[in-house]
Amino acid sequence: MKDADTLLEPGYKTKFAILAAVFVAVFFGSFILGRFAISLIDLIKILASRLLQLLGNLAGRRFGLEQTWPGTAETIVINVRMPRIISAAVIGAALSTAGASYQGMFRNPMVSPDILGASTGAGFGAALGILLGFNYVGITALSFCLGLGAVFLAYTISRASRLNATLSMVLAGIMVSSLFSSGTSLIKLVADTDNQLPAITYWLMGSLSSIRGGDAAFVSVLVLAGLIPLFLLKWRINLLTVSEDEAKSLGINTTRLRLIVIVCATFITAAAVSVSGMIGWVGLVTPHFCRLIFGYDYKRLIPASMLLGGAFMMVVDNLARTATTAEIPLGVLTAFVGAPVFVWLILRGGAARED
Repeated sequence: MKDADTLLEPGYKTKFAILAAVFVAVFFGSFILGRFAISLIDLIKILASRLLQLLGNLAGRRFGLEQTWPGTAETIVINVRMPRIISAAVIGAALSTAGASYQGMFRNPMVSPDILGASTGAGFGAALGILLGFNYVGITALSFCLGLGAVFLAYTISRASRLNATLSMVLAGIMVSSLFSSGTSLIKLVADTDNQLPAITYWLMGSLSSIRGGDAAFVSVLVLAGLIPLFLLKWRINLLTVSEDEAKSLGINTTRLRLIVIVCATFITAAAVSVSGMIGWVGLVTPHFCRLIFGYDYKRLIPASMLLGGAFMMVVDNLARTATTAEIPLGVLTAFVGAPVFVWLILRGGAARED
């Protein structure tokens, strides 16, 4: 109860209510946007009809609404836009939460979810899968496994080092990232320039254009498996931002806690990247905005990162599929948005320190 009270103390209740309302508005508003126009009334009817059908199946009875909307609209909402919107929300929440967790663990606001090589490992796995002619499922599975493998390799190397644990982990992550990035470059060099190379290049820039229901379910289950432990341990992550002696004096096993954070953050990062491709800046910039609004307490920062990261990714994906006739890769858009915003945050921080 104390944790919940801290999360929703006066002032923060309103902020969380506004952020949750923005998330919900962006989520449902995303269904309307697109080249095929769908009215709000038709959207409500389609979603209500599907909900009634689901409840009817659970109750063993037949529920539903009389169909007054175009069948094409229902197909687009359920089979095309819903998997994509759900995936965007989940992936945004995953990358943002992973970034916030890593920043707390390493005590460095410049850290992003790919600090230990999860993104580059997943990118190498996808490029290798495309080179070997795997289908979409095989590419996703190989990308996910190598994303986890890259972080496991970095962690193993850091444990064998005699340097400071945090420093050795960062250095190992940089080395592993460089290794897998070189491997991806080699694959691009030998790939077929007519089919494989364009597919690899487009995948590495990030996109949700090929997402279907099975992909949305896959990434949602894996991300939730990593997000739930991080949410439950959010108050303990605060202890990683203090000195080792202070944390140990409170009875916290920092080595075990750090390992849990690494495993969960890596798991959700690898799951997100294996489905969407490499999308930068979300896990770096979004936690900074959450700190500006909710402060540095991870009991508020983790749930805020989930909501804001999900909303941000849905907005970016909406721009990607509606701004031009040809879909814009997500990695390109997040860079265009993230880089200027991050410069603003740096300048704002400098001005604040001078004051």
